Amino acid sequence: MGRKRTKSGKIRLAEVAELAGVSPITASRFFRNPEALSVAKRTRVESAARELGYVPNLAARALASQRTEVIGVLIPSLTNNVFSDVLRGIYDASEGSRYSIQLSNTRYSILQEEKLLRLFLAQKPAGLIVTGIDQTTESRAMLEAAECPIMQIMEIGPNPVDMMIGFSHYDAARAAIAHLFDQGRHRVGFVGARMDPRVQRRLDGYGAAMKDAGLFDQRLIVTTATPTSVTLGGALFADLLAREPDIDAVFCANDDLALGVLFECRRRDIAIPDQIAIVGFNDLEFMAASVPTLTSVRTNRYEMGSTAAAMLIEAIEGKRPERPVLDLGFTVIERQSSQTQRQAASPRAGEWMPAAQNDSVTNEP
Repeated sequence: MGRKRTKSGKIRLAEVAELAGVSPITASRFFRNPEALSVAKRTRVESAARELGYVPNLAARALASQRTEVIGVLIPSLTNNVFSDVLRGIYDASEGSRYSIQLSNTRYSILQEEKLLRLFLAQKPAGLIVTGIDQTTESRAMLEAAECPIMQIMEIGPNPVDMMIGFSHYDAARAAIAHLFDQGRHRVGFVGARMDPRVQRRLDGYGAAMKDAGLFDQRLIVTTATPTSVTLGGALFADLLAREPDIDAVFCANDDLALGVLFECRRRDIAIPDQIAIVGFNDLEFMAASVPTLTSVRTNRYEMGSTAAAMLIEAIEGKRPERPVLDLGFTVIERQSSQTQRQAASPRAGEWMPAAQNDSVTNEP
C-alpha cells in the first residue's frame, strides 16, 4: 500500500485512524473501550487494524493509564479438573469484555506464588484473581498495596485482602462426616494427599466432627504429601486397612482418592456400602458414573469462577460489590457408596431423581 512507516517499521495508531477514516483519539478509544464507539466505527477501526497488522502496545498503554487491560489469574494447577471448572467459569464471564485473562501456575508453592505476584503487579494488571487465603507475609503485603481490585477464590476466611468467594472446607468436611454418622457409621477413616491448606482444613473439619462424637482416633488418619491420584487412593486405603481393619467408612479428601478406594474395595471383594461406606470431595463427573455411584461433597466450582470474574470486572469498572465476601456453600450428594439399602432403593420423599444416579441432597449451607 506504500504507507509511511516509522523507522522501526511498526504500524502507528495514526495510520490505523487514517485508513479507518476516524481521528487518532477515536482509534485509541476503540482499543481502550470498543463499546464506546458506534458499530460502524468499530467495524472500520477493527478492519483497518487487521489490514495493517496493528498490535496495540500494552506496555505503553499501561504507562499512560496506570494499568493494562489484563486480569491475572494465579491457580495451583492447570491439570486438576477442579481448577479446570473454575477457569471455564472465569473465561465465560470475561468473554465479550475488553479484558484478557493471563494465567500462571503456582504449582501449590506459596514461594512461587510470591514470585508470580511480583511479576504480575509489575505489569500493572487491571485486576488479580488468586487462589486461597494462605499467602506469604510478602505476598499479602503486595496484594494489600496493589492498585487494582483483588479477588481471592476457592475458600472464605476472616480477613480478605479485598474481595473473596468460596466456601468453608472445614464445614464441608464436618457435613460429610455428619452424613456418615447418620448412616450409622462410627469408625470413619480419613485419606488425604498433597495436604495443601484447603485439604488440611478438610482434615481439621473431619477431626473436629470425630472429636465431638467421641470417636476420634489418630490411627484412622492416613495422609501423604505426594500429589493425588486414583492409584494413590487405593494404596493409602490399603495402608489404612492394614492398620485399622475394623473401619466402616472412609472420607477422602478428593474424588480421585475416593475412586481409588472404590477400586481397592472391588479388588478385595469388600462390599460397598455394606462393609465400607465411601465419601469423596468436589463431586467430579465420574462420581455419578461409577459403579456403585459415589457420594461426594459438591462444590460450586464453575459458579465460583464465573462470579469471581464478573465481580472483579465490575470492581475494575468502579462498581464495588455490596457483599465483597461471598460464600457459595456446598452440598453433600448422597449416592450408593454411603447409603443404607433402604435409602438406596428409595430416595427420600419429595426428592425425585434418576434411579441410575440416585442423588440426594443432604446439606445446603
